[in-house]
Amino acid sequence: MGFKKVGKIVSGILILGTIYLLISILFNDYLFFKKDAQKLLSEQKIELKDDFEIIKNESVGTVDYYHRFELSISESDKKRIVTEFTTSNYFQDSISSYFHLPSNQDRYIGNPKTVNYLTHTEYKSEFYKPNGKGYAPTYRIISIPINDNKLIFEEIID
Repeated sequence: MGFKKVGKIVSGILILGTIYLLISILFNDYLFFKKDAQKLLSEQKIELKDDFEIIKNESVGTVDYYHRFELSISESDKKRIVTEFTTSNYFQDSISSYFHLPSNQDRYIGNPKTVNYLTHTEYKSEFYKPNGKGYAPTYRIISIPINDNKLIFEEIID
C-alpha cells in the first residue's frame, strides 16, 4: 500500500515485544530482585528491616504456578518475625498436617485465612485467599527454620 516505513516500524515493535516476552518468561528466575521479595513479603505484613541476601529463587508453571525463594536474614529480623508469628491471634499450638490450610471450606469463595504454628524444625505462617469462582486460590507459606537465619517463601496457585 506504499507505507513501507510504517510497516517496518510496526514489525520492529512487534519483534521487540515478542523478544521481551520470551526473555521475561525464560529468565524470570534471574530477574527476581530484593525489591520483588520485599513486595511479596509485605503482602503478608512481613518487613525485613536489615539487609538480606537472596539465596535461591525458582518458579515453575503457568497454569499451576509454584514460586519459592529463600532469603538469608539477620538474627534480629528472625527474632522479630518469630515473635510476630507466635504472638499473633492466628497462632495455633497444634497442627493436623504439613499443609494446614484450607480445611473444610469452599476453595473459591470466602474470606482470606491465616494460621501461624511451630513444627519440630520451623516456624510457619500460612495464608490462603480464595479469588472467586473460576480463579485459582492463592496459597502462601512462609517458613523460618529454628536453627538457621533463613526465610523461605512459597506461593502455590493451582
